[in-house]
Amino acid sequence: MTDREEIKPTAHELMELHLDALFTHDHNMRLIAINEPWSGAATAPRFFLGRTIEGTTLCRFRYDVPEMLVEQLEELCADEPIARDIQTKPKNFKAYMNLLQGERFTMGPCYIIPGEATPKMQVVSITRENIAEFLLDGFEWLTLEIEYVQPCIALVHESRVVSICRSVRITSKAHEAGLETLNAFRGRGYAAAVVAVWAMDVRKLGSIPLYSTSWENLASQKVARKLALSLYGVNFIVI
Repeated sequence: MTDREEIKPTAHELMELHLDALFTHDHNMRLIAINEPWSGAATAPRFFLGRTIEGTTLCRFRYDVPEMLVEQLEELCADEPIARDIQTKPKNFKAYMNLLQGERFTMGPCYIIPGEATPKMQVVSITRENIAEFLLDGFEWLTLEIEYVQPCIALVHESRVVSICRSVRITSKAHEAGLETLNAFRGRGYAAAVVAVWAMDVRKLGSIPLYSTSWENLASQKVARKLALSLYGVNFIVI
């Protein structure tokens, strides 16, 4: 089967991959913790709702949410319309927040990075073996993470790492991008360059490169537009 003949996952399947990458689950598919590749993962949120461009929904709940409450929330999830506007809250937003007694939530668009995304600048792969060759001012923490976040792609300016894209949520089927660019180097196309090469490297591993953000993060959404990323849905998470 050639790349052109490759069967592409549906929006619902992509949302499942996204959800499985974000959190660890118990045998009942209840959420346990943030699926961070390093130790000391934080507890998962109480509720996740994914709305896809196909009109389907996917919801999961933390292990300690009572079953009666789960049944109520599942009925509301099934009543959600197609997600056409990434900045529109779920139809049953108030009900979710009231039932869960939620004080905080996050929401944002979810993308798959297409195989056509190509880099416009020269970047490098950062590994445990070569990380000492670069200046990490602003990215000092990367030394502790590096062996857990592969692939890790960086744009280097005068020996200094100024933009990176790395795998911050990993499963056997998909990787979620973690993108960081130093403030002084934003707006130059560096972020798009590292994301494009990161996605290529993830595909070489046989995995699907995913990219998600919050709707408040306009800079991140700008990167998505620049690379013509394919929107498959919107997530809504009650902390």
